[in-house]
Amino acid sequence: MIVAAHGWPGLPLFVLVIGCMVFARTAAMSFNRIVDWEIDLRNPRTAHRHKLLKKSQALFFCSLSGAFFWITASWINHLCFALAPVAIALIFFYSLTKRFTHYAQFFLGLALAVSPVGAWIAVKGTLDWPPLILALGVICWVAGFDIIYATQDVEIDRSEKLYSMVVWLGIPDALRLAGWLHFFLLITLIAFGAMTQQHFGYYLFLISLPFLLLYENRMAKTLQLNAINRAFFQTNVVVGCLFLAATCAGL
Repeated sequence: MIVAAHGWPGLPLFVLVIGCMVFARTAAMSFNRIVDWEIDLRNPRTAHRHKLLKKSQALFFCSLSGAFFWITASWINHLCFALAPVAIALIFFYSLTKRFTHYAQFFLGLALAVSPVGAWIAVKGTLDWPPLILALGVICWVAGFDIIYATQDVEIDRSEKLYSMVVWLGIPDALRLAGWLHFFLLITLIAFGAMTQQHFGYYLFLISLPFLLLYENRMAKTLQLNAINRAFFQTNVVVGCLFLAATCAGL
């Protein structure tokens, strides 16, 4: 959004885009809770979630958030309104993929990859190559860190006959794949910077990114729950904030 607008996009558009993000994420998380209700109940790591939210509440939040997402998108421009159902379909579809394909982590990446594309369209009203390159980077980033996260549930997934890259490849090979995906993320971010003519500040902020990703992947190889959670939650927050800072500096 910032790159497409060459700076601050204005408060009204900013609020609408953030609103779309919040509504889409709430709808997707609620839908995931609904369709995985019984599976989560049998998983010791996720069983406590049922104490926090009833299925009827999840259905209410899912429906309401999905409707508000479409309404908010309609206030941005015609193309956002037209593509809103596609975005909702993608983020809902991810929750079903682990039932039939080992590429579930890549579908999660695809679901989140619509974010930079949607933000670009919100500003420009058209689609172009830079957000698609960034979307490819998001797929690599998300698939990589979700593979790391999935190592916690490999035995549960096998017992439930669910699919994932970790179930298919085994933990060591899956973690190697995660490392390669994060390497490709770096390439896409450099390409994105070149295509959008980012200044020196963009690349200066990206210098620390490889070290963060290396740290994340090293923590994952310990297979300790605390280390995996630190790699998944804390490190990725820093990576996201760092990229935001890089785009601002690049302008």
